[in-house]
Amino acid sequence: MDVADDSKLPFFFLGLGLGVAAGLLLAPQSGEETRNLIKNRADEGKDFLKQRSDEFIDSASDVLQRGKTVVSKQKEQVAAAVEAGKQAYREAMRAAGAGADEV
Repeated sequence: MDVADDSKLPFFFLGLGLGVAAGLLLAPQSGEETRNLIKNRADEGKDFLKQRSDEFIDSASDVLQRGKTVVSKQKEQVAAAVEAGKQAYREAMRAAGAGADEV
């Protein structure tokens, strides 16, 4: 989901609201027809919100998965660095012990 898409959402709802208001004021339809029109527009808005929320959930899921992958890689790198440090320490201790025996 792009940041630019988020900034367009309030304008969409503003336009939707203004369109409904203008439609109600200027509509040459009967009350029942107008109610049906409002119901249809509300259903369209609900469908739009459902679609956007599904897209957001998918996007959040992707970001979460990428984050888990990065953390896993970093965890492996830290574990490898710790193991290398332990090995270097063991070798240094062995070398120090061997050097003390030679003196």
